[in-house]
This record gives sequence, structure tokens and C-alpha cells, in this order.
Amino acid sequence: MAGVTAGTRLSAQQAETANSPSAVLVASTIAAPALDSAQQAPAPAQQSSSSNGSASKNQPAQTTQGDSAGQQTKRILGIVPNFRAVSTDEKLPPETVKDKFISATEDSFDYSSIFFPAVIAAYNMDQRSTPQFHQGAAGYARYFWHSAVDQTSENYMVEFIFPTITHEDSRYYTLGRGGFVKRTGYALSRAVITHSNSGTEVFNVSEVFGSGAAAGISNLYYPSASRSVGATGSQWALDVGIDAGTFWFREFWPDINRHVFRNKYGQQ
Repeated sequence: MAGVTAGTRLSAQQAETANSPSAVLVASTIAAPALDSAQQAPAPAQQSSSSNGSASKNQPAQTTQGDSAGQQTKRILGIVPNFRAVSTDEKLPPETVKDKFISATEDSFDYSSIFFPAVIAAYNMDQRSTPQFHQGAAGYARYFWHSAVDQTSENYMVEFIFPTITHEDSRYYTLGRGGFVKRTGYALSRAVITHSNSGTEVFNVSEVFGSGAAAGISNLYYPSASRSVGATGSQWALDVGIDAGTFWFREFWPDINRHVFRNKYGQQ
């Protein structure tokens, strides 16, 4: 019993000592460094994570700046339709028949589609290319609506009807790299070379023969005196020439937009 009593008293004293303020203070002093170490340990990882986050935020900005080269906009100068221009290295699915019809319709009836007919009508009236139309406001109106019908007919032939038959892609694929001469040659060659729906380069039947068909159709609504092989050939060459010039401008429009306008029209 004495041993048990002594043991009981010793245990009580040890418990009392452990609960004393001095013991608590010593324990706290020993535990504090361990807690500080545990709290500070994740700091490097967190800092590393922040550094990686900053790096990832900077990466898209560099990519975006690089992608501006050869980047086409939906409109040139915010006005002229540029829906058929494909940016450099952009991969698109083949055009469907519906896509081709919509493309021809947009180019024919967009609010800016009066620009080319208006210019051509003014030039033809100045040259008196069709004397039967006469001069003045009435004469200009005749020149204008004939030019507008010419444009609409050519658009549907080149962008919808012939590409649907020949399975060609009437869109303009921007080269966007190389020197001025190389890119000019590429752009002008698109009048006779285009992509098929499978992506291979083929002779541009749609442009060459589509423009010719549209020129032939124009004989139905021009005065009989203008219905000649020469007049039809001139209209044919004019249509192909305008399209070739349009291809050239589309090729260099991203450069003009970037260097001259500082990507002002990047969101158009």
C-alpha cells in the first residue's frame, strides 16, 4: 500500500508539474520553431507558382503579337467585304454549297457593293463605251445598273455556280511570307490557280470560265450594237483583271493594316 500511495503521489506531482505555467511556457517555446518552420515551408512553392503564373500570362501576349502577321479582317478599311480571305496558315473545313451561295450573296448585296459599279459606270460613261446610254444623270444611271448586274452575275458564276460544279474553293488563302515580288506573283496567279475542296491546287476553272460565262450573259441585256465578240472579250478580261487586283490587295492588306493603321481594323 505504501508503494502504491507513493506511486500515486508521484504521478499526481508529475501531472501537477506538467500543468504548471512553467511547463506550458517551456512546451510553447519548443513548439514555436516547429510551427514557424511548417508555416514557412510552402512559401517557396507558392512563390514558384506565382512566377509560373506570371510567365503564362505573358505568353499569350507574345503569341497574339506574332499572329497579327497575315491576319485578315472581315472588311478592308472597315467597309469593303473581305469575307473570302483566309489568314496565313489558317485551316478551314471545305466550303459547302450553302457557304458558296452565302459568299456570293454577301459580295453582291453588301451595302458597299455599289462601289465598283459606281466607279466602272463613271469610267465607261467618260469613255462613251456604250453610246446608246447617252450622257447626264440618266445616262449614268444606265451605265450603273448594267455594271451592277455585271458584278452580281460574275459573283454568282465565280463564287457559287462554277465552284459547286467543279468542287473548287473560291476563297483567297493568304501567303503572308516572302518578299514583295514573290507575294505579288502568288496573289496574281490565284486568278488561274485555286484550291479544290480537298485542299490541292488546281486550275481555277471557276474564275476563268465563270467570268467568261458572266460576260456572255451580259449580251442579253446590253444594246444589240454592243453584242460583239470583242465587247464580250473585253468584259471577260475586265472581270478577271478586277479579281486579280483584288487578290493582290487582299494579300497585302494585313501588312497595311498592321504597319499603317496599327491594327486599327483588327476587330472588324
